[in-house]
Amino acid sequence: MSNKHVLPVKGFEPYKESEGEEYMSRAQLEHFSELLLAWKRQLQEEVERTVHHMRDDAYNYADPADRATQEEEFALELRARDRERKLIRKIDQTLEKIRKDDYGYCEMCGVEIGLRRLEARPTATLCIDCKTLEEIREKQRVA
Repeated sequence: MSNKHVLPVKGFEPYKESEGEEYMSRAQLEHFSELLLAWKRQLQEEVERTVHHMRDDAYNYADPADRATQEEEFALELRARDRERKLIRKIDQTLEKIRKDDYGYCEMCGVEIGLRRLEARPTATLCIDCKTLEEIREKQRVA
């Protein structure tokens, strides 16, 4: 199994902590802040591309099947962009947590979320144990 971590933003390397470095040090907070800002820019660019694509590629097809295909394609794009807008809001909330020095700790139990988990999901608000419990509870509610 590879030890390579995948970050949500291309070009960012995982944070390499120094030996004995304090959790959520200034350097770590700067790393995650830069990562989140780059991710937000990337998402905003994607939203902008979609707007241009939909405006430039919107045709009034005479054939109802072609028109329906285009509308379905646009609907899928809009759903994806809506998810991205929600993610941008979550990124903004996470950046606010960094500004308030409240980043990197589980909202339920207060323990460290951990650098590797935050690298994989920089907007994580729960440690892996609390997240697992939350998912179990959700499954029980659905069943």
